[in-house]
Formats: sequence, C-alpha cells, structure tokens
Amino acid sequence: MADNKAKKGKQDRTRIAMNEPYEVQYWKKKFGVTGQGLAGAIRAVGSNNVEKVGAYLKAKRK
Repeated sequence: MADNKAKKGKQDRTRIAMNEPYEVQYWKKKFGVTGQGLAGAIRAVGSNNVEKVGAYLKAKRK
C-alpha cells in the first residue's frame, strides 16, 4: 500500500513499498541489488517483509 504523505508519523521500515521509487532506491542500495533483483527476491519469499527479503538475499550470495 502506498504511503499517505499527508500523515506524519513513524515510518514503516518492516515492509518494502515497490510502488514508491524512493523506497525502491533505498532498498536497492541497502541490499546491493538491482530493481529486478529486489522484485525477484520479494516474489521468491512471497512477502515484502524486509527481514525475509534480506535473509533470502544474504543466503543467495553464499
């Protein structure tokens, strides 16, 4: 779900919002992957949960 820019509050860093370009850029840099790599990881784990995606990408590198 897209961020509601009108609401000011704590950011939800537990989910990756692929429909928000600035979030995609952040997570691509954080995980050191391309946009396709990030989207593929989300599809592979079946969730946009940061911990699950990060664990998947870490395991894939080994």
